[in-house]
Amino acid sequence: MEHTNVNNDGKHVHDSHSHHEHEMHHHAMHEGHDMHGHTRVTHDHMNHTGDEGHDHAGGHLGHMAHMGNLKQKFWVSLIITIPIILLSTFMGEKLPFQFSFPGSDWVVLVLSSILFFYGGTPFLKGAQMELKEKNPAMMTLISMGITVAYIYSVYAFISNHFFPDAEHRMDFFWELATLIVIMLLGHWIEMRAVGNAGNALQKMAELLPGSARLVDEHGNITDVDLKQIQIGQLLIVNAGEKIPTDGKIVEGNTTVNESMVTGEAKAVKKTKGDKVIGGAVNGNGTIKIEVTGTGESGFLAQVMKLVSEAQQEKSRSETLSDKVARALFYVAVTVGVIAFVVWLLLTKNVDIALERLVTVLIIACPHALGLAIPLVVARSTSLGASNGLLIRNRVALEKSKEIAVVTMDKTGTLTEGDFRVSAVESLSEKWSNDEVLRLMASLESHSNHPLAIGIMEKAEKRNIRFPAPQNVTVISGTGLSGSAEGKQLLIVKPAYLDQHNLSYDNNRYQELAQKGNSVSYLIVDNEVAGIVAQGDEIKEEAKTTVDGLKRMHITPVMLTGDNEDYAKSVASQVGITEVHAELLPQDKEKLIQSWQHSGKPVMMVGDGVNDAPALARADIGVAIGAGTDVAIDSADVVLVKSNPSDILHFFSLAKNTTRKMVQNLWWGAGYNIIAIPLAAGVLAPVGIILSPAVGAVLMSISTIVVALNSMTLKLS
Repeated sequence: MEHTNVNNDGKHVHDSHSHHEHEMHHHAMHEGHDMHGHTRVTHDHMNHTGDEGHDHAGGHLGHMAHMGNLKQKFWVSLIITIPIILLSTFMGEKLPFQFSFPGSDWVVLVLSSILFFYGGTPFLKGAQMELKEKNPAMMTLISMGITVAYIYSVYAFISNHFFPDAEHRMDFFWELATLIVIMLLGHWIEMRAVGNAGNALQKMAELLPGSARLVDEHGNITDVDLKQIQIGQLLIVNAGEKIPTDGKIVEGNTTVNESMVTGEAKAVKKTKGDKVIGGAVNGNGTIKIEVTGTGESGFLAQVMKLVSEAQQEKSRSETLSDKVARALFYVAVTVGVIAFVVWLLLTKNVDIALERLVTVLIIACPHALGLAIPLVVARSTSLGASNGLLIRNRVALEKSKEIAVVTMDKTGTLTEGDFRVSAVESLSEKWSNDEVLRLMASLESHSNHPLAIGIMEKAEKRNIRFPAPQNVTVISGTGLSGSAEGKQLLIVKPAYLDQHNLSYDNNRYQELAQKGNSVSYLIVDNEVAGIVAQGDEIKEEAKTTVDGLKRMHITPVMLTGDNEDYAKSVASQVGITEVHAELLPQDKEKLIQSWQHSGKPVMMVGDGVNDAPALARADIGVAIGAGTDVAIDSADVVLVKSNPSDILHFFSLAKNTTRKMVQNLWWGAGYNIIAIPLAAGVLAPVGIILSPAVGAVLMSISTIVVALNSMTLKLS
């Protein structure tokens, strides 16, 4: 659905396209669809649902998304941190650049308190959410580190100042400050790299106009707010306008672009009794409709409900770093409690035991862990962007290695999505190709049939002038008849030629039809004069992409709303053997779920509003860059160049990115394999307890290695 876009202002932009001959199927499909549904979602409500718990940044960033400006928090926290680093000791030892003066410890206490409550808030709120979900992860680990550091340091400060006879206690203000500022830096880097989540539901709600033209019982027409429209009322929809609600045509004829349902950017003929869908674009006729579904029960509301549910479920995806953080959390708490008990039993001194517990809990959240993933993500998204890939959810990078099935929409993904005249050929020596096109354009100029649009555009492009036709009439189910320049003209389907025993090249017809073209013939004075074919062109890279997926042992599948015969034709040309055609948006989403339930993670590639539920539901949703804003906002990855072969680049980038993430997590968290036991005092019997200097060196080395390792990431 490449040519039905929602621009940044939320306005629907429609490029009128011509038809290729399956509109009767779409009509039948819509007749069988229950437009009333049961979803209680109003047009207003649609603007606000579905964001809770969903963030394309993925994982713990979802907790951070609504907690203020991270950039601002980082810079303010950094300014506060500098004097704390200069005035406080590192794990009880004074570093060469540090100094103090009378009352400097009070300055450190005040600044640390401000920093804890200001800079630490995002982590504390994130931890609250994780613990509420009984799923402690990165936010909980960070919060544990900064909370224990702050509370114990305040306790140490009070003890040292107000109980001078008591043993001097070491504070951890230095660790508190650096931990907060580095973790804020890491999360800011990552959120800046992947960008904030777009609001697919907001964009979808904007597909509906704000008001409708209501016809009262006296025939008067008034503009009424869409929220006030009720089922059974009559509305007028002028040419080129968006249809405000689901409805049934009671008066008038037109063509309607229903690409939001089928994914096919084609105009579908609509006459009295046919159903239309709210949000679709009316073509060149004015129609009166009876409302059958409003914002609460309309088709668009059903699609939005699917997207909202899928997004909320997907937001629970767990990142690799969250898994490592959870493990560290449990290890730190367990080792810390054991250390506290053992030291208490050995020394009978609560202060010594408490200091060991606190040291373990603080040391468990190393600074390098906060940068391990963000630095890789920043490098990965930068590499992706320079190669036509916009990574909007870093969880997609981690999930890529599990993908077993890649489902692809046809129009706009595997094909150009641009229906146009692909061939005009003379079948008689009497006429040139341009003359065939000229006479066809003459007859079609009085028609609103979708096929006519393509022929008129082709004639206009070639600067062909044509005579005005006379006596134009529609031959039901066949085509058009009329006259021009004294010649009797017919534009008909091949079936007409068979019925009237008119000879034509059947091989040429089959050749054009198998490529998905709609084929018509021009008859001039009972002689077959020419042929016109109109269809969609397969993208050059489509077959390469499918072949590449097969080499990776991933099953490529086509999901499309288009006619089954045409879908199979395109699929066979690109090498896809599994095809699901004539699908509605909810059908695509259900198919995705069925694969997932059978243990096969799925990637979905699409570009239209009708693909949005499937994109949101899939383990990885990939949107074509030239598609709708709704599709893009529902996706985890965007192919900026609209080139399907970039899917292969994504898999390559994701594989290398995940490998770097694992390496960095080992460097960042692996530090704890040494640090936690030493902090607990495992080697105390031989006189070794974690030296602050050793701790500083280990922490610095792991952080530097993580940074350097991230920069070596390559696309392939």
